[in-house]
Amino acid sequence: MPAPNRFAASVTMLLLLAAAHAAESPDPVAQSVIERYSLEESAAPVKERAGWHKPRRILVGGMATQMIGSLKAAAPDVEFISARAGEAAQQAANADALFGICAPEVIAAGKSIQWIHMVNAGVEQCVANPVLRERNILVTNMQRIGGPVIAEHVIAMTLAFTRGLDVYIPAQAKREFRRATPPGRMEVISGKTMLVVGLGGIGTEVARRAHALGMKVVATRNSGRTGPEFVSYVGLPDELPKLTGEADFIVNTAPLTAQTTGMFNAAFFARMKPSAYFINVARGGSVVTDDLVAALNAKKLAGAALDVTDPEPLPASHPLWQAQNVIITPHVANDSDLGFDAQTEVTRENLRRFSAGEKMLSAVDVARGY
Repeated sequence: MPAPNRFAASVTMLLLLAAAHAAESPDPVAQSVIERYSLEESAAPVKERAGWHKPRRILVGGMATQMIGSLKAAAPDVEFISARAGEAAQQAANADALFGICAPEVIAAGKSIQWIHMVNAGVEQCVANPVLRERNILVTNMQRIGGPVIAEHVIAMTLAFTRGLDVYIPAQAKREFRRATPPGRMEVISGKTMLVVGLGGIGTEVARRAHALGMKVVATRNSGRTGPEFVSYVGLPDELPKLTGEADFIVNTAPLTAQTTGMFNAAFFARMKPSAYFINVARGGSVVTDDLVAALNAKKLAGAALDVTDPEPLPASHPLWQAQNVIITPHVANDSDLGFDAQTEVTRENLRRFSAGEKMLSAVDVARGY
């Protein structure tokens, strides 16, 4: 009998070790998402944060509610509460974390909240709440996840202008078969220069695709001059005026911060080539809309493609609708047929990491705002 007992004990130990190893490592699907989008880990394990403990109760709202079934399977010991309209503050009273929610009144009511996980990339409104810094609340988001899809939208906007689609599609609606396009249109983008403002996750994917089409890509970024090999020059933000005058296409992919709010103004548009195009897939608040309308009407730039506007939604009476050479899409650059799988896998993996006290993915620098 002793031998079988030792065998059983050995098997039990191996199973425990395997379970522990599984709990310490991302599953293959999560690992593939991390590698595909080059997601970054935080510098220190979350267990080193003051007051850290495994989450027991998580309040889930917005699009994150779609994940609850998957999250329950991944963390059966955690209670997931679906936020009810008008009652989220009361429901947050005993919550340890918020998924898809960053309303100030909910955070104020949730005195035990350690972590806020957003299922979108833009968090400027969330991190503007000073309580996050006062209470040292961790914020994670979906930075980089939308990069490839949004980059395709940028390329689509670029080609729509250079191939005259903004002219021909309206003509088709009027049943007009005409080949005439404005002077300077029907361009080839190979050899043209694209300036990417904000070389982060989205900006890098834009640069990758533009380079693949034969464009020269330059960029600015706040964090330094390093960049991928397909970007020929990376400048600091104070170099934007010089680089603007050299670019044929300027794409805004920068986060909205105090420094970037209103940065695309009359002075900026005055520096652009009259033949250049401005594309915005980041935030409408980065643009002084009245200045853009005036610049378009004065032909200081060739056109503008906007997936975001300020205000948003754009009122039907707004003069931007009537400005010359404008393509407007209703904040859909991140929409695709890919579904919500990547966001779910990142959320599941971050939940595993937080519960294990490990380094988190896609942590937001609350002080910088992204």
